[in-house]
Amino acid sequence: MTSLVSRLRLDGKTALVAGGGSGIGRATCHALAELGGNVFCADINDANASALAREIASTGGRCEALHLDITKKESVRAGVEGICKKAGRIDVLVTTPAVNVRKRLLEYTEEEFDKVIGLNLKGSFLLVKEVGGEMSKSGGGSIVVLSSIRSLVVEPGQGVYAMTKAGLVQMVRGFAAELAAKGVRVNAVAPGVVDTPLTAPIKANKNWYDAYSRRNALARWGREEEIAAPIVFLASEASSYITGTVLFVDGGWTAIDGRFEPPL
Repeated sequence: MTSLVSRLRLDGKTALVAGGGSGIGRATCHALAELGGNVFCADINDANASALAREIASTGGRCEALHLDITKKESVRAGVEGICKKAGRIDVLVTTPAVNVRKRLLEYTEEEFDKVIGLNLKGSFLLVKEVGGEMSKSGGGSIVVLSSIRSLVVEPGQGVYAMTKAGLVQMVRGFAAELAAKGVRVNAVAPGVVDTPLTAPIKANKNWYDAYSRRNALARWGREEEIAAPIVFLASEASSYITGTVLFVDGGWTAIDGRFEPPL
């Protein structure tokens, strides 16, 4: 029987992290590299991706920057093909990009709806489909998709974002059911409130920020590295019997059903 430590290691594994230039994606790139993974930091922001790659390389890790726009299938295909040519295969995919237009549903425009759905749901689908196909041909792999507590609980101004995060859960289950025979595991991580660029508007409002802290069992916001750790677990062989599931990393938010009326 292999040790837990060896099953957590990612030596010889190639990992693609979409949205790796900032936030949870950035912390995930660091964690994957720390455990021996050959990481491709993919982001639409080339400067962020390159800076992160240099940062990881300076600590002895392996990381390469890659331009990727998950809303465009041509970019997705080119990125995946490029990695497969360089590394031979993709063993791990982590997809984190998301956008949120905080607005009440009756005020939402069609353009705003398309923007949120297009990145959060369709973009993730395009990437998982492309990488899942490659993994199916190459002998398997692990895919981790970022959902959210909003897949279960919602508040004013989060309706469309919540739709996408709930949709991602069913997408994960669908891919898990269809790709299991090919050795591909597909899971989701659902963070609670985490201090990232996406939540900057909340942090800027002290009442809103403090209310969210009080609304989970641990009475604080999460840190990016606290989300990266369970992502790496699901990416590794330590989770070899887990697929089609959602891991909530929310400080107990969903346990106590936290809610706040935001100043929209």
